[in-house]
Amino acid sequence: MSAKRLLIAFLMAVTVLIINAAAQKNEIAGGVGRTFVADQGIKPGAVPLINNVVRFGNGLSFEVNYARHVIDTGFVAVDLEVPVVANPDEDLGSGNGAVPGSYSAYFVTPAARVRVFSDSHFQPWVSLGGGYGRFNISKTQVYGGANPGPTSKSSGLLEAGIGLDVRTFRKVALRMAARDFMSGALPLNVNTGKSHQHNIVVTGGIVIRF
Repeated sequence: MSAKRLLIAFLMAVTVLIINAAAQKNEIAGGVGRTFVADQGIKPGAVPLINNVVRFGNGLSFEVNYARHVIDTGFVAVDLEVPVVANPDEDLGSGNGAVPGSYSAYFVTPAARVRVFSDSHFQPWVSLGGGYGRFNISKTQVYGGANPGPTSKSSGLLEAGIGLDVRTFRKVALRMAARDFMSGALPLNVNTGKSHQHNIVVTGGIVIRF
Protein backbone atom coordinates (compact mmCIF):
# COMPACT_ATOMS: atom_id res chain seq x y z
CA MET A 1 0.00 0.00 0.00
CA SER A 2 1.35 3.40 -0.97
CA ALA A 3 2.08 6.01 1.65
CA LYS A 4 -0.72 8.18 0.27
CA ARG A 5 -3.29 5.41 0.58
CA LEU A 6 -2.01 4.54 4.03
CA LEU A 7 -2.37 8.16 5.11
CA ILE A 8 -5.93 8.31 3.70
CA ALA A 9 -6.89 5.07 5.49
CA PHE A 10 -5.38 6.37 8.71
CA LEU A 11 -7.26 9.66 8.46
CA MET A 12 -10.54 7.83 7.75
CA ALA A 13 -10.03 5.56 10.76
CA VAL A 14 -9.27 8.53 13.01
CA THR A 15 -12.36 10.35 11.71
CA VAL A 16 -14.58 7.35 12.49
CA LEU A 17 -13.11 7.07 15.99
CA ILE A 18 -13.69 10.77 16.63
CA ILE A 19 -17.29 10.55 15.43
CA ASN A 20 -17.94 7.48 17.60
CA ALA A 21 -16.28 9.11 20.58
CA ALA A 22 -18.28 12.30 20.11
CA ALA A 23 -21.60 10.49 19.70
CA GLN A 24 -23.53 10.57 22.95
CA LYS A 25 -25.06 7.12 22.93
CA ASN A 26 -26.08 6.87 26.59
CA GLU A 27 -27.81 8.96 29.19
CA ILE A 28 -28.56 8.85 32.87
CA ALA A 29 -31.32 11.01 34.33
CA GLY A 30 -32.70 11.76 37.75
CA GLY A 31 -35.87 13.54 38.81
CA VAL A 32 -38.05 14.43 41.78
CA GLY A 33 -41.80 15.02 41.78
CA ARG A 34 -45.18 13.73 42.90
CA THR A 35 -47.44 10.74 42.28
CA PHE A 36 -51.13 11.42 41.65
CA VAL A 37 -53.83 8.75 41.97
CA ALA A 38 -57.52 9.53 41.55
CA ASP A 39 -59.76 9.05 44.58
CA GLN A 40 -61.86 5.89 44.51
CA GLY A 41 -65.46 5.72 45.69
CA ILE A 42 -66.50 2.83 47.92
CA LYS A 43 -69.45 0.87 46.59
CA PRO A 44 -72.92 1.33 48.21
CA GLY A 45 -73.49 -0.71 51.31
CA ALA A 46 -70.22 0.24 52.96
CA VAL A 47 -70.16 2.54 55.98
CA PRO A 48 -69.99 5.41 56.76
CA LEU A 49 -72.29 7.37 54.47
CA ILE A 50 -70.05 10.46 54.74
CA ASN A 51 -66.52 10.43 53.26
CA ASN A 52 -67.28 7.05 51.71
CA VAL A 53 -64.24 7.23 49.40
CA VAL A 54 -60.57 6.28 49.46
CA ARG A 55 -58.46 9.40 49.09
CA PHE A 56 -54.87 9.21 47.85
CA GLY A 57 -52.19 11.69 48.90
CA ASN A 58 -49.64 13.11 46.46
CA GLY A 59 -46.56 11.16 47.52
CA LEU A 60 -43.06 12.60 47.03
CA SER A 61 -41.53 10.47 44.26
CA PHE A 62 -38.12 9.88 42.73
CA GLU A 63 -37.11 8.67 39.27
CA VAL A 64 -33.80 7.34 37.96
CA ASN A 65 -33.61 6.57 34.27
CA TYR A 66 -30.99 4.97 32.04
CA ALA A 67 -31.37 5.20 28.25
CA ARG A 68 -29.47 4.05 25.17
CA HIS A 69 -29.81 6.06 21.96
CA VAL A 70 -30.29 3.59 19.10
CA ILE A 71 -31.49 5.77 16.18
CA ASP A 72 -31.00 9.47 15.55
CA THR A 73 -31.75 11.13 12.20
CA GLY A 74 -31.27 14.64 13.57
CA PHE A 75 -35.03 15.16 13.48
CA VAL A 76 -36.40 11.98 15.09
CA ALA A 77 -34.56 9.82 17.62
CA VAL A 78 -35.46 6.47 19.17
CA ASP A 79 -34.13 5.54 22.61
CA LEU A 80 -34.46 2.42 24.74
CA GLU A 81 -34.95 3.45 28.36
CA VAL A 82 -35.48 1.93 31.79
CA PRO A 83 -37.39 4.25 34.16
CA VAL A 84 -37.17 3.28 37.84
CA VAL A 85 -39.61 5.13 40.11
CA ALA A 86 -39.95 5.09 43.89
CA ASN A 87 -42.89 6.53 45.85
CA PRO A 88 -41.89 5.61 49.42
CA ASP A 89 -44.87 7.08 51.30
CA GLU A 90 -48.33 7.46 49.74
CA ASP A 91 -50.89 8.38 52.43
CA LEU A 92 -54.47 7.10 52.27
CA GLY A 93 -57.55 8.63 53.86
CA SER A 94 -61.16 7.54 54.23
CA GLY A 95 -64.15 7.66 56.51
CA ASN A 96 -64.11 3.86 56.33
CA GLY A 97 -61.75 2.58 59.01
CA ALA A 98 -60.97 -0.64 57.14
CA VAL A 99 -58.77 1.19 54.62
CA PRO A 100 -54.97 0.90 55.15
CA GLY A 101 -53.23 4.05 56.30
CA SER A 102 -50.58 4.25 53.57
CA TYR A 103 -48.44 2.32 51.11
CA SER A 104 -45.19 2.57 49.16
CA ALA A 105 -44.74 1.85 45.45
CA TYR A 106 -41.79 0.93 43.23
CA PHE A 107 -41.94 0.69 39.42
CA VAL A 108 -39.50 -0.64 36.80
CA THR A 109 -40.67 -0.39 33.18
CA PRO A 110 -38.35 -0.86 30.18
CA ALA A 111 -39.69 1.29 27.35
CA ALA A 112 -39.12 2.78 23.91
CA ARG A 113 -38.95 6.56 23.70
CA VAL A 114 -39.30 8.70 20.58
CA ARG A 115 -37.88 12.24 20.56
CA VAL A 116 -38.56 14.84 17.89
CA PHE A 117 -36.28 17.77 16.98
CA SER A 118 -33.47 15.66 18.40
CA ASP A 119 -30.75 18.04 17.17
CA SER A 120 -32.35 21.12 18.77
CA HIS A 121 -32.35 22.54 22.28
CA PHE A 122 -36.04 21.64 22.80
CA GLN A 123 -36.81 17.93 22.39
CA PRO A 124 -40.39 16.75 23.10
CA TRP A 125 -40.80 13.01 23.52
CA VAL A 126 -43.24 10.20 24.13
CA SER A 127 -42.59 6.86 25.82
CA LEU A 128 -44.35 3.50 25.88
CA GLY A 129 -43.37 0.37 27.77
CA GLY A 130 -44.26 -2.15 30.42
CA GLY A 131 -42.78 -3.81 33.45
CA TYR A 132 -43.18 -4.59 37.12
CA GLY A 133 -44.64 -2.80 40.11
CA ARG A 134 -44.33 -3.58 43.82
CA PHE A 135 -46.65 -2.13 46.47
CA ASN A 136 -45.96 -2.44 50.21
CA ILE A 137 -49.12 -1.71 52.18
CA SER A 138 -49.31 -0.38 55.74
CA LYS A 139 -49.85 -2.89 58.54
CA THR A 140 -52.22 -0.42 60.19
CA GLN A 141 -55.53 1.09 59.09
CA VAL A 142 -56.38 4.78 58.72
CA TYR A 143 -57.56 5.00 62.33
CA GLY A 144 -54.76 2.90 63.80
CA GLY A 145 -56.18 -0.63 63.92
CA ALA A 146 -54.26 -3.63 62.62
CA ASN A 147 -54.66 -4.20 58.89
CA PRO A 148 -56.22 -7.66 58.41
CA GLY A 149 -55.69 -7.61 54.63
CA PRO A 150 -52.64 -8.21 52.41
CA THR A 151 -49.61 -6.01 53.13
CA SER A 152 -47.97 -6.39 49.71
CA LYS A 153 -48.93 -6.68 46.07
CA SER A 154 -47.01 -7.27 42.84
CA SER A 155 -48.46 -6.08 39.56
CA GLY A 156 -47.67 -5.88 35.89
CA LEU A 157 -47.49 -2.31 34.60
CA LEU A 158 -48.25 -0.47 31.39
CA GLU A 159 -46.24 2.75 31.11
CA ALA A 160 -47.06 5.71 28.88
CA GLY A 161 -45.24 9.00 29.20
CA ILE A 162 -44.68 12.42 27.69
CA GLY A 163 -41.92 14.89 28.38
CA LEU A 164 -39.66 17.69 27.26
CA ASP A 165 -35.86 17.81 27.37
CA VAL A 166 -34.26 21.26 27.21
CA ARG A 167 -30.57 21.06 26.37
CA THR A 168 -28.58 23.58 28.41
CA PHE A 169 -25.08 22.32 27.55
CA ARG A 170 -23.84 19.81 24.98
CA LYS A 171 -24.09 16.89 27.41
CA VAL A 172 -26.62 18.23 29.93
CA ALA A 173 -30.37 18.82 29.65
CA LEU A 174 -33.26 19.65 31.94
CA ARG A 175 -36.28 17.37 31.84
CA MET A 176 -39.96 17.67 32.67
CA ALA A 177 -41.83 14.37 32.48
CA ALA A 178 -45.24 12.87 33.20
CA ARG A 179 -45.69 9.11 33.17
CA ASP A 180 -48.80 7.02 33.75
CA PHE A 181 -48.02 3.62 35.29
CA MET A 182 -51.25 1.63 35.00
CA SER A 183 -51.30 -1.16 37.57
CA GLY A 184 -53.74 -3.58 39.11
CA ALA A 185 -55.99 -2.23 41.87
CA LEU A 186 -54.64 -2.31 45.41
CA PRO A 187 -56.10 -4.47 48.20
CA LEU A 188 -57.80 -1.68 50.16
CA ASN A 189 -60.10 -3.90 52.27
CA VAL A 190 -63.16 -2.22 50.71
CA ASN A 191 -64.99 -2.68 47.41
CA THR A 192 -64.18 0.20 45.05
CA GLY A 193 -65.19 -1.72 41.94
CA LYS A 194 -61.78 -1.05 40.42
CA SER A 195 -59.68 -3.62 38.58
CA HIS A 196 -56.77 -1.21 37.94
CA GLN A 197 -55.51 2.23 38.84
CA HIS A 198 -53.51 4.98 37.12
CA ASN A 199 -50.37 6.05 39.00
CA ILE A 200 -49.40 9.36 37.36
CA VAL A 201 -45.86 10.44 38.23
CA VAL A 202 -44.82 14.01 37.38
CA THR A 203 -41.14 14.85 37.81
CA GLY A 204 -38.54 17.47 36.99
CA GLY A 205 -34.84 16.75 36.84
CA ILE A 206 -31.57 16.63 34.95
CA VAL A 207 -30.21 14.48 32.11
CA ILE A 208 -26.51 13.74 31.52
CA ARG A 209 -25.53 12.27 28.14
CA PHE A 210 -22.27 10.44 27.49
